Amino acid sequence: MSDPVWSTNLRTVQEGYLSVVMSGSNGPTDTHTYQSLAEDCPFGSVEQPKRSTGRLVMHSMAMFGREFCYAVEAAYVTPVLLSVGLPKSLYSMVWLLSPILGFLLQPVVGSASDHCRARWGRRRPYILTLGIMMLLGMALYLNGDAVVSALVANPRQKLVWAISITMVGVVLFDFSADFIDGPIKAYLFDVCSHQDKEKGLHYHALFTGFGGALGYLLGAIDWVHLELGRLLGTEFQVMFFFSSLVLISCFITHLCSIPEAPLRDGAIDPSSQQDPQGSSLSANGTHEYGSIEKVKTGGADTELPVQGGKDKKPSEESQRTMSMKSLLRALVNMPSHYRCLCISHLIGWTAFLSNMLFFTDFMGQIVYHGDPYGAHNSTEFLIYERGVEVGCWGLCINSVFSSVYSYFQKAMVSYIGLKGLYFMGYLLFGLGTGFIGLFPNVYSTLVLCSMFGVMSSTLYTVPFNLIAEYHREEEKEKRQEAPGGPDNHGRGKGVDCAALTCMVQLAQILVGGGLGFLVNMAGSVVVVVITASAVALIGCCFVALFVRYVD
Repeated sequence: MSDPVWSTNLRTVQEGYLSVVMSGSNGPTDTHTYQSLAEDCPFGSVEQPKRSTGRLVMHSMAMFGREFCYAVEAAYVTPVLLSVGLPKSLYSMVWLLSPILGFLLQPVVGSASDHCRARWGRRRPYILTLGIMMLLGMALYLNGDAVVSALVANPRQKLVWAISITMVGVVLFDFSADFIDGPIKAYLFDVCSHQDKEKGLHYHALFTGFGGALGYLLGAIDWVHLELGRLLGTEFQVMFFFSSLVLISCFITHLCSIPEAPLRDGAIDPSSQQDPQGSSLSANGTHEYGSIEKVKTGGADTELPVQGGKDKKPSEESQRTMSMKSLLRALVNMPSHYRCLCISHLIGWTAFLSNMLFFTDFMGQIVYHGDPYGAHNSTEFLIYERGVEVGCWGLCINSVFSSVYSYFQKAMVSYIGLKGLYFMGYLLFGLGTGFIGLFPNVYSTLVLCSMFGVMSSTLYTVPFNLIAEYHREEEKEKRQEAPGGPDNHGRGKGVDCAALTCMVQLAQILVGGGLGFLVNMAGSVVVVVITASAVALIGCCFVALFVRYVD
């Protein structure tokens, strides 16, 4: 990818989990339940206490820090890659490796966090680990060239080491930042009531926009001519100083925001003790979505781990729980309403990324009529650079408006509902990008960048509100069932939302692999904006006709 906006807008995949309940049934009497300490009843979850606004704001600071670092990456990663001499043939590998890994491994990470037994809780150990990986990735791609220059004298070895370390840093940062969304949302869903979940999601979107806007503003400052830039050496070191400071302080605040209960040992359904050979098969012989199938060991059926199994070692339990075969089977047997929500999420992110990937390039070439391939001291190239700078201000407008719109969403949902918010987000984005592509103008394009904020805020909140509604509906149905009846609704909520996040990474793969071909065929980046508009308008029809909304 040649455009600096790729990194910031690829991520904001947000997935959330409820407290995990994974069950399977093979008749009316074999039900197995995973529970946390907060769940005192083996047949359902207990409503969490109301959280204060201050606690929810503290919880949202992780999104602020993450998005700030994304904005820094968007502003500086392309100049960094160019400065170390990365060959053009390796660009695709740098930008596609992270989403491919995320698409393959996200369900495993979701399942692993569902079953984590750490005393600190299920989610926070993963958040801490991924936050450290983000910090390490930033350190490598922003400082790797300077460190290699100080340690390696041979020019050829210096080039190889600088490119290698920078690539590793970019991929490590993208990989960990993509994954950290899941545990953050799971943490929110585990410790909050239904009303606080909705409120927390809005705060997440609000601070995501604020973090991105501040990151873009700091990235636009010419630090080389300021005292801090001269003190630290280069603008890359200045931005690493600010990014690490913001990331560390925000994540400490986040991790200390709301206490998290660890997964409890010994919480099993009494009926499971009567029939220890219970299967995760449903009545018709198919595996339930989110269930973990039995595995055969030494010719005998061995049930996959149930909480409280005294004779099962945690390491063996973890390995079986995260069986890729079981997770793939769970995804294939996804309920239809979850599948439709995943498809709508894929359509929305494909449209959003199609526009954002080439947006600054579109501003430089189409709106300002510059030439990115001209000589670096030519008028055409300088005009192109000016267009890219204005495009960055457009992204700042997008971030700010995303925060503002997220604030008003809380009031709008009571009037038009989640369906109205979902439809309106896709519609306004589709119309806005269509007008930008058909009538490219500096001022109208900057104004219509606010529509990007509507779409990003919609993608950050509405799908996860729907996930929460689905889970809430299933819990109500479960409580209404007879105690001895089959439990077909309990599932690992990490798998549910890992599936949703996989759609974001699949969109990254589709956009990264397909848009370059479209631009080469059409000979202009206008085709990218028109494609984004068409896909978003198709998404309008899909969210209106196929996505299920809970009354």
